[in-house]
Amino acid sequence: MQEPLLGAEGPGYDTFPEEPAPEDRPRVGALQNKRVFLATFAAVLGNFSFGYALVYTSPVIPALEHASDPELRLTKSQASWFGSVFTLGAATGGLSAMVLNDLLGRKLSIMFSAAPSAAGYALMAGAHGFWMLLLGRTLTGFAGGLTAACIPVYVSEISPPRVRGALGATPQLMAVFGSLSLYALGLWLPWRWLAVAGEVPVLVMILLLSFMPNSPRFLLSRGRDEEALQALAWLRGAHADIRWEFEQIQDNVQRQSSRVSWAEARAPEVYRPIIIALLMRFLQQLTGITPILVYLQSIFASTAVLLPPEDDAAIVGAVRLFSVLIAALTMDLAGRKVLLFVSASIMFAANLTLGLYVHLGPSPLTPNGTIGLESAPLRDSEQPLASPTSYLTLVPLLATMFFIMGYAMGWGPITWLLMSEILPLRARGAASGLCVLASWLTAFALTKSFLPVVNTFGLQVPFFFFAAVCLVNLVFTGCCVPETKGRSLEQIESFFRTRRWSFLR
Repeated sequence: MQEPLLGAEGPGYDTFPEEPAPEDRPRVGALQNKRVFLATFAAVLGNFSFGYALVYTSPVIPALEHASDPELRLTKSQASWFGSVFTLGAATGGLSAMVLNDLLGRKLSIMFSAAPSAAGYALMAGAHGFWMLLLGRTLTGFAGGLTAACIPVYVSEISPPRVRGALGATPQLMAVFGSLSLYALGLWLPWRWLAVAGEVPVLVMILLLSFMPNSPRFLLSRGRDEEALQALAWLRGAHADIRWEFEQIQDNVQRQSSRVSWAEARAPEVYRPIIIALLMRFLQQLTGITPILVYLQSIFASTAVLLPPEDDAAIVGAVRLFSVLIAALTMDLAGRKVLLFVSASIMFAANLTLGLYVHLGPSPLTPNGTIGLESAPLRDSEQPLASPTSYLTLVPLLATMFFIMGYAMGWGPITWLLMSEILPLRARGAASGLCVLASWLTAFALTKSFLPVVNTFGLQVPFFFFAAVCLVNLVFTGCCVPETKGRSLEQIESFFRTRRWSFLR
């Protein structure tokens, strides 16, 4: 590339003048109807199931390591595969979304994900061998990768601009709520019943989505203009004046009536947003969020902690939920970039603290008892042992809480939102699937290598690496990420096409 990734002409790169709409022009995205919230809730139930399935291994791996059935008792290698194979399934689901998102549409693709999700939970609930656990985990991962690519696109395309930030945070919010539900249920339910409980949100999602409209933008791209107008009217309310918004969407779709070709993909307005979205998904995973969530109880068990690891995991899940709520409420007020800066800074401090604690802090009193972490000498034997009542042992919990809080306030929800906002309509379905594929391949590499790295070099090494990545995220946000707060999807596309922010006329 001969010019910067997002080199801007003039001062309008990060900020741009607020240009008031003329008095005779209806306000695009004025919220006059709450049906858009219902449609969003129906869709993001898929993210609830995704978050639930992602951390399913956290309480299950310790239980299966001591299973009485030798066919189900996990070795260190099997536990590593059981924890990481979900990400391979998710990568495959993201790859499938590149086709299904534009072939079936956003809504039907989300509904399609229910089949592998339900089958995966059923396999794990009735597992009598390790292969059933792996297959079930892979299928739920496939469903998660598919919904991760389709739901943000669907939500962004049905949302009015003034609440798109808040609604764009709901996929991550529901994923967090799903994870927290798993942690809470894991305190009481056996591992098989945890899989049975995972079927419930899948069935509710299918039922609700059956009554929801498809994305008006997708319908227009398929020449179903009348159906698109009806869908927009349903989403905005019977008394809303949707003519100007409909014309904006229609004009944009007509300019992009065909799928993007390889030759056209070299145009800056196409490749720039795709590269930005891909790098954001890559850097998001390199912060270490997936291995930390998958092995959360095991990480706590390998450090000196004051509370039981399962209680620590539930506390961290609650903090994560609270932090995503903060992001949802502030995203349309503070803006995307501010929250990304704050998020990366908090994660850097938390990962650095965790690495220093493991390297310099007290050793746990008892041998570690989960997934092979016990096989590594995580610290020097000369270091002092922790007292069960020492407040210093709260450091791993507090640092992890701050890491999760930082992630959930910015790099968690905003990367998904920006992906759905900045990708061009013609390439949105395929590009979103490509982003999810890259994201989960990175997650698989990290999750699969996490335990071998810990056992070879010590638990502090991954945390120091994650801290370094957070510094890279700060630079990337400042140099490459545009601010999209308050802009319609058509205005965002216009920015990448014209290199300046302006209201479309």
